[in-house]
Amino acid sequence: MRGIGVCRWSGRFFSAGFVALVFCAVCVGQIGSQTKPPEPCKDAVANGGPSALPAARNPQPRHILGIFPNYNTSPCLSPYIAISSKDKFKIASEDAFDPGGIALAALTGGAAQLFNSNRPFGQEASGYSRYFGAAYGNHVIGDFLTEGVYPSILHQDPRYFRRGTGSAASRVGYAISRVFRTQTDAGGTAFNYSRMFGASSTVAISTLYYAHHRDAAGSAVGFSARLGGAMAANILKEFWPDVSRRFSRKH
Repeated sequence: MRGIGVCRWSGRFFSAGFVALVFCAVCVGQIGSQTKPPEPCKDAVANGGPSALPAARNPQPRHILGIFPNYNTSPCLSPYIAISSKDKFKIASEDAFDPGGIALAALTGGAAQLFNSNRPFGQEASGYSRYFGAAYGNHVIGDFLTEGVYPSILHQDPRYFRRGTGSAASRVGYAISRVFRTQTDAGGTAFNYSRMFGASSTVAISTLYYAHHRDAAGSAVGFSARLGGAMAANILKEFWPDVSRRFSRKH
């Protein structure tokens, strides 16, 4: 029974652990030499005025490492421009239905099946289809709740605003803090209830198809995994433009 518990725990943490592993490779390159990246929002205001700001706010790569969806990242925060509920749901749908999200669900489902993390799903092709469906369902539900539903209800901004400057350690700390603090539509900051409610609601809904989430310990692990994955994703979003620019210069 202990071995089964370890396998289930490992399967649930696979996606967050994989993202964190990728981040480690990214961070090594960043700590070696820090360069000040361009500041597109400030450049837009200086060169083209406020009217040029909307176009400058969306130059971020749509994918990280060619697979991770990256539709909710903004290059900077100041000056802040709020977005409508329609735009929040657009971000959620782009992240949820991106082919990269489907590929990640396929990868996560395969790892969960390898660890036999949900025995009722079974093995072989039929079992894998259940694992994949559950993983992709979690992805879609989580994106819509965290980036669309709760931000609209609570008037919070689901975007990640890059810091872009400072030491690697300070930027890592900032990226992690954005899981717990977020921008409000009014222009201030507040506790990130959208993230917390979205993560907990996704885990609660997953009890419909994940039997091992129906106890308190399993739900706590699922909730922690979602927060850990969000932290790793924020770190990737913070550093990836720097890394991609560096690779472009080398080539």
